[in-house]
Amino acid sequence: MSDRKCVLIIDEDLPVGVVANTAAVLAVSIGKFCPDIVGRDLFDCAGDVRRGITTMALPTLKGSGELLRDMRGKLKEYEPDLVVIDLVGATRVTKSYEEYAEALAETPEEELQYQGIALYGDKRIVNKFSGNLPLLR
Repeated sequence: MSDRKCVLIIDEDLPVGVVANTAAVLAVSIGKFCPDIVGRDLFDCAGDVRRGITTMALPTLKGSGELLRDMRGKLKEYEPDLVVIDLVGATRVTKSYEEYAEALAETPEEELQYQGIALYGDKRIVNKFSGNLPLLR
């Protein structure tokens, strides 16, 4: 797995709660599409089960909404070899997944407000898009 990398890139201008939620949603979604990055269950010294966590670093980086939109367009040529998961602002105003699906289907690309993008795949490709981005702190 050392030739693979996973990163989250989040709009640095979002409120801290939205940043946390965006990271959580992207991480859960990456886990669905890339289950091999979640380790086996472990046991602590008392013999209690500790559920598996990610086996690789998951850096959370920052960028602007504009950077995310531009990046999303450029990433299309690397799919499906690169797992790309994006989260847009419609999630903040819709009350169900169905409403989110409708909003996404009806909103032109240039009007989407990207909150974050998760990337997983070949380390060289992931680094091409994220290597110059700072950590979100």
